[in-house]
Amino acid sequence: MDAKALFDQTTFECSRLITQRYSTSFTLGIKTLHKQYHMPIYAIYGFVRYADEIVDTFHDQDKKSLLELFKQDTYKAIEEKISLNPVLHAFQIIVNQYNIDKDLIEAFLHSMEMDLDFKTYNDSKYHEYIYGSAEVVGLMCLKVFCEGNETEYQRLKDPACKLGAAFQKVNFLRDIKSDYEERGRVYFPGVDFMTFDKTAKEMIEEDIQKDFDEALVGINQLPMGAKMGVKVAYLYYQKLFDKIKSLPPETITQERIRIPNARKLSLLLGTYFGMKLGWA
Repeated sequence: MDAKALFDQTTFECSRLITQRYSTSFTLGIKTLHKQYHMPIYAIYGFVRYADEIVDTFHDQDKKSLLELFKQDTYKAIEEKISLNPVLHAFQIIVNQYNIDKDLIEAFLHSMEMDLDFKTYNDSKYHEYIYGSAEVVGLMCLKVFCEGNETEYQRLKDPACKLGAAFQKVNFLRDIKSDYEERGRVYFPGVDFMTFDKTAKEMIEEDIQKDFDEALVGINQLPMGAKMGVKVAYLYYQKLFDKIKSLPPETITQERIRIPNARKLSLLLGTYFGMKLGWA
C-alpha cells in the first residue's frame, strides 16, 4: 500500500470508529451490507454525525462559526479532493466517486443551520428540516448502492426519502424529552411538550407508519448487497417505534426509549437467516 492509499484508508477507518462509537444499530446494519459498501457508508455517517455534533453538543462554543467553518471545509475538500480533516477527506472521496449531488449536501448543512435558529417548527419548516437532516442522507447512501445507475436511483429515490423520514420522526419521538429540556426544541408542528397527549402522539404515529410502509416497498427492490443492511436498520427502527407506540405519552416525555443491544443482535441474526432462507 502506497502512502496516499494508506492515508485514504486511515481516514475511512476514522469514520468507521465514529460510527461504532455513536450508533450500535447503524454499525450492525452496515456490517450486513456487502463489503464494498462498508467504507462508503461509514464515510457518509462520519460526516453527518460530526456536523450534528456541532449543533447538538458544543454548547460552550460558537456553534454558528464552527458550522460555517465545517461547511466551507467540506466544499473545499470536495473541490480539491483532499482534506487533512479525516472525516472530510473520506467523505469527499465518496462524494466524488459516486457523484453525490452537491444539492443533497447543501440541504443537509442547511438543516443543521436550522437547528441553530429554530426552536419550534411549523409544517413547512418541519418538512424542510426532515428532508435536509434525514431524507438526503438516505439519498446519499442510495447513490452508493446504485453505483452510477441513474435509472435505478430515480426509481428508488422516493422510498429512500420515506425511510429517512421515518427514522428521523422516530428519533424525534424517542428524544422528545432531551430535545426540549436540553435544546429547547419541539420538532412536531403544533405540539406543546407540556401538554403532549395521546391524541397528538397517535397522529404522529400514524404519519410515521405510513412512511415505514412506503419505504419497505423500496427496500425490497434494493440491490442484494444493500438490501440486508437496510432491512436490519428498518427492522430496528420499526421495533423501536413499536415500543414507543406501546407506551403512554407521559413515559416518552420522561425517559429516552432504547432497544437493548442483545435485541439489536437478535434482529441482525434474524434478518440475516431470514433473507438467506427467503423469509425476509
